[in-house]
This record gives sequence, structure tokens and C-alpha cells, in this order.
Amino acid sequence: MTRVPRTALARRVALLILILWLMALAFVGGNLSGYSIRSVQAAGERPAEFGIFWEAWDYVVAHFVDRERVDFTAMTYGAIEGMLASLGDEGHTTFLSPDAVELHQTSLQGSFEGIGAYVSMEEGNVTIVAPINGSPAESAGILAGDIILEVDGESVEGKSLDQVIFLVRGPADSEVVLTVRRPDVAEPVTVSIIRDRIEVPSVAWSGIPNTELAYISISQFTFGVDKEVESALREITEANTYQGIILDLRNNPGGFLHQAIEANSHFLPEGDVILIEADAHDNQTVHRSRGWGYARQMPLIVLINEGTASAGEITAGALKENDRAVLIGETTFGTGTVLNQFDLSDGSAILLGVTNWMTPDGNLIKGQGVQPDIEVEQAAAIKMTNADMLRSMTTDQLAELEDTQFLKALEQLGVNLNESRLVQSETHPLPFRVDTKSE
Repeated sequence: MTRVPRTALARRVALLILILWLMALAFVGGNLSGYSIRSVQAAGERPAEFGIFWEAWDYVVAHFVDRERVDFTAMTYGAIEGMLASLGDEGHTTFLSPDAVELHQTSLQGSFEGIGAYVSMEEGNVTIVAPINGSPAESAGILAGDIILEVDGESVEGKSLDQVIFLVRGPADSEVVLTVRRPDVAEPVTVSIIRDRIEVPSVAWSGIPNTELAYISISQFTFGVDKEVESALREITEANTYQGIILDLRNNPGGFLHQAIEANSHFLPEGDVILIEADAHDNQTVHRSRGWGYARQMPLIVLINEGTASAGEITAGALKENDRAVLIGETTFGTGTVLNQFDLSDGSAILLGVTNWMTPDGNLIKGQGVQPDIEVEQAAAIKMTNADMLRSMTTDQLAELEDTQFLKALEQLGVNLNESRLVQSETHPLPFRVDTKSE
């Protein structure tokens, strides 16, 4: 039998204490999906298979030749990452180092310094979900669907999503060079970007020129989105000129669950099911609309695409299956898991999928996504309409837009494009179910 050196035994005991903390002392220090704080039940007996880990650990400590490369923190974090990766919840359930915890917390606060782009890990590739409107990334030509190959000449192969984000982010006015693989382009594309302070307004709205329609976009379900949506809808209803709404959820990566519930309550009558949660023990929780919003009686079109994820999918699914809106665009990403953040004793954390989301009709979102009522495919390179564009746009410019998803929404709300003129019909063609209760 191999004898374990005393120093290795001491380190083993120290790591065992750490892992016991990871498994038994973990608690929710904040929740990506906005769920209430949960406690963790005692882990109970550890499986016998875990002994194999210690065998491998001891062999590394006792015999690995490059001693300077034996890093106990890196080994511990690597073990946790491997454990979570084995669960197959790629791009969702994940491990966060202490630095990554700070990065994760700032990602939902609405401002940071960097290039201004949403990214995700898809099939092992760090992929641009979408550049933020008006961001350095957008100005430099970064497109949704770009796959990051190198950052400042350094390959990102084998790196985690958080590691790549750390390379890309940096102080305002500094330069970063991305090499990306772009769909339908044979050779990699090199893009130089000057970082800046990124302010991300979660909600923006504008009237649509020469129509009686309003446009609202929700870019992410960050803290305070419910109040921003309420403010926008109050302005729209008090104007007494708008007869329909286009709600843009394209490239919305999600955010906090409770914000999605509150936002949905502005559009859905009281009591309508927004989503159903099912946990590991098949317990179900039904979330319903509070029904306190300003826009429960106005025709509604929702724009979605492959970048619509998480809380964005909840919103799209709820509005569709309650017959409150017609969805136009492409099938959504298919995230569909509530993430709880469990903080660990050294400042690191794990984001763990603890419940599955289902639509009001009981359809699983994970791996399925939410399908549009009217499918309109659109290339990632097409400039999508936004509130800033609409505020300064003429009628002729609106008619010349390449955003076919947005134009289809106009058509469904009774607007006809005819020889560069917009003509809105007196009645919209959609059989919306609206709340008949008084406001």
C-alpha cells in the first residue's frame, strides 16, 4: 500500500474541511433568478465513489514531477468545475471564482467597463449573443453569432466563459483586439475595440413614426426593471394616442425571476399563470400575475430570437400561452432553469440549477425554447430596430428598414407598407384576449 507523506495528509485534511464547507455550509448569497433565499439540507453520507477522488489527489501530491505546478486552489476549483460540468447544464450551472463572483454581480447592475456585448458558452465556444446598442462592440463591427477565437492574440481554447470575459473586459479607453469566427465568412475576422464605460438601460421605449403604436424593449431583467416597465407603460397610456405595443425581447439574456414576474404583471390580468417551477423532488410552484399593470387591454406583439433566454423566455411563454400576445421571430435559446447562487467559504460560489421552468401550459423550456407564432428568420448582421432609432426616424426611413421581424410586427398590428408610406388600418387583425376589468 502506498504511504501518503505527512504534508500530503495535512493538505488532504485541509481540503476535506474545505469540501465539507462547500457541500454542507453552502447558502444562497443572491439569486440570479430572483428566487427567495433557500437553505441547504444536510448532505448526509458521502458516496463511496468519492474515495476515488482522494486516491487520485494523493497520487498527484506524492508523485507529480513538476512540483511548481501543483496548485491546491487550482486543483480544488478544477475538481468543482469538473463535477458541475458532468451535470450537463452547460452555460448555466457553473462555478465562480472569487473574482468571477464580483464580475457576475456587476453584470446585472446595469453598468460596467468593457466592450459592451452579451456572451454565452455554446458547444464549447464563447459566442457573442448580441452587442449592446451603441456599445464599442457594436461600433467596431462585432455581430451576434461571432465566436471568439483569440483575445489580444491569446487563444481562448480550453478557457471557461468567465476566463474569456476577464480577458475581454478592461478599463475604459484601453484597447482589446478580438479574433472571431463569423458564420458564412471563410477566414477569421480581427476586430479592434476601444473599451468604454457601458451603461445598459434595461427598458427603452418610443412611439413609432406615423402610427398609433409604441415600441418597448427590455434588454435584460436587472434590478428595477419592473419600475422601468411601469414608468414606460404609464407614459404610453397617459399619452392617449397609442393603440398597440411591440415588445422587443430579442437578445434578452434573462436576469432575475422576480423581475420577470413583476414585468409580466403589467401585461397579464390578475391570476394568469406566468410560469410553473418544478424542483428536484417534483414539487411544483405556480407563479401568477398580480394584474396591476397599465397595458392589459392593449394589443401586443412580442419579438423573440435565438438570443432570448431565461427570464426573457418566461415572459414570451407566458404572454403567448395566455393568448395575450402574438410572438414573432425565431425559437428562443432554451435555458429554462432557475439558478441559485450558493456562496462558498473562500468567496467563490456555484450557480446551481435548482428548478426547471415550465410555461403556463406545462411545456418545458430547457432545451426546447419558446416557439414563435409567426416564424421570421433574420441574419445576425441585420441591424435591429431600437428606441433610439425610432425617436429620430422619418416615415420613409421606417419603411426602408431591413429588420423584417419588426416590419412583420407592424403588419400584424395593422400597419401596411405601401410605396414607402405607412398606413395603419382602423382595426388590428389579432384576436387578443384582454382583461375586461376596469383599470
